[in-house]
Amino acid sequence: MPNLSPATKKLIQKYQDCHKLSQPKTGVATIHVDEVASRVEVFYEGIRRVVDWREKHLMRRIAIERILKRRLFLKKHNNNIAEPFVLELIRGGHFPNNTIEQSKIKDVQKILDKYTYVLMHSPQAPKAKTKSELYTYFLGVAACEIEEILDPASYGRANALIEYMYLVMRERIRIGKKAGARFKEMSERKKNIQIYIAVHQALLKLDSPLITYNLLRHYYFNWANLSAEELAEIAKNIYVIWRGIEKEFSHPLAGKFYKVCERYDAPFLLVGDVLSGDPLGTEENISSLEGLVGLIKKVYIHRLKTLKSRLSRAATYSTLSIFTTNVFSLYALEIPFTKYVMGHINSLAAIIDVAGPTFLMFLIVVTIRPPKKGNFRLVMAEVQKIVYESTKRYVYEIEIYPRSRNLASKIIIGFLYLVSFCICFGAFIGVMYVLEFPPLSYLLLIIFTSLIAFTGTQIRQRARELHVTEAKDRLFHIIIDPLSLPIIQAGKWLSMRWKKYNIVTVVFNLLIDTPFLMFVEFLEQWRYFIKEKKEEIR
Repeated sequence: MPNLSPATKKLIQKYQDCHKLSQPKTGVATIHVDEVASRVEVFYEGIRRVVDWREKHLMRRIAIERILKRRLFLKKHNNNIAEPFVLELIRGGHFPNNTIEQSKIKDVQKILDKYTYVLMHSPQAPKAKTKSELYTYFLGVAACEIEEILDPASYGRANALIEYMYLVMRERIRIGKKAGARFKEMSERKKNIQIYIAVHQALLKLDSPLITYNLLRHYYFNWANLSAEELAEIAKNIYVIWRGIEKEFSHPLAGKFYKVCERYDAPFLLVGDVLSGDPLGTEENISSLEGLVGLIKKVYIHRLKTLKSRLSRAATYSTLSIFTTNVFSLYALEIPFTKYVMGHINSLAAIIDVAGPTFLMFLIVVTIRPPKKGNFRLVMAEVQKIVYESTKRYVYEIEIYPRSRNLASKIIIGFLYLVSFCICFGAFIGVMYVLEFPPLSYLLLIIFTSLIAFTGTQIRQRARELHVTEAKDRLFHIIIDPLSLPIIQAGKWLSMRWKKYNIVTVVFNLLIDTPFLMFVEFLEQWRYFIKEKKEEIR
């Protein structure tokens, strides 16, 4: 009978601890919100989900961040902000009613005090940064810590799985012999940080605020309970800390580490699924190879069955998010421009502006292929490597081939990429010119098509979550990649700004969000008033 590895035993113990945390507590006061007000706010949050859409497991943190920013903006003195803030989160359906202990309000207030102290006592922003950027960045990190406090079990399981994969990959990833002197001398600490970031991105597709929060805890072991002196020191050096973390994200080898971790994330995901299903009985069940194979096969089939629906849901919500902004821009910008400046409205242009990017996403999703039949055997072999102890050492090498291009080669390659860029966007502009699109449609269609192309590419990559082999390039890819890369790269660049300047989000925040939620709070207070009056009737 094979022996479980120490890392696997540690993972099982952490899942069991999280299972205990998730059990309802008796004899403690919990937070209650009015059910009617909650239903109204849940409906509104459903609409916001379309506007602010991100990955499903990130949506709650995005909502926490949005609500936190609004409440801090409206109330400069935040001594009593925690209670209404937590109540709004529960009313919005982000956390279940009657389950969060009232003592958590003090914990949330402590977190808010910590982050606002850093923001208030931070030095003058350097040239490359602004105070508002620090505000946005740091409150995104604060939202992560608040989510952990309010739902420690979910956060604990995710972190346990990340730590599990990190410990395994740290022992196996090596910088290859062809890396060159610059990367061969990479310190063990730097290498481990890159593995840590890559595991977050590959395993659970986490974004920069969540990774930053975990990195801060990695750097400061007592981040949850900083002393006054430590907090003052962090506030003083916050821009230095921020810049250092950004450098880690943009490391030249970041993509290489991610590629290795993304290729081998399937066995960790499946082990996590097995433990989530039965944390208390898993250790005994996987102690035998037959038991492990049976459990892994069960969760593998389930992931495979739900893969298409999960991808379709991601494609639908991401397209709807872009679609709403597209329609908004159509009625707010394009139609008035063509009507009053051009003198007429091109109905075909308006239809293509909305339907074109949407159809592109549909094509991307329907052409996704499931893993081949022999894939499970390969996955099972990788699962055994991580679950059981082994005397054999497994190594995943990162190879960096030195770029020995001369000046002529660089000029030719750069020219070819420029040609592909011109062909790609030239074809767009040429078709729109033939169809007599108005000038503004040129810009809008290119923007939204680029965003859809980039988002669709990310969804296709996530469709490979069960694959443990590299995707093979075919003749079709050799031809299409040079032509599609410019528009995907443009979409990537735009998506980074999309999160900051999504015009529909701005409209919701300014004109709808605050007044609506003030109404919900009034509704809740009114219902409590009516209940009190009813109780007085004897």
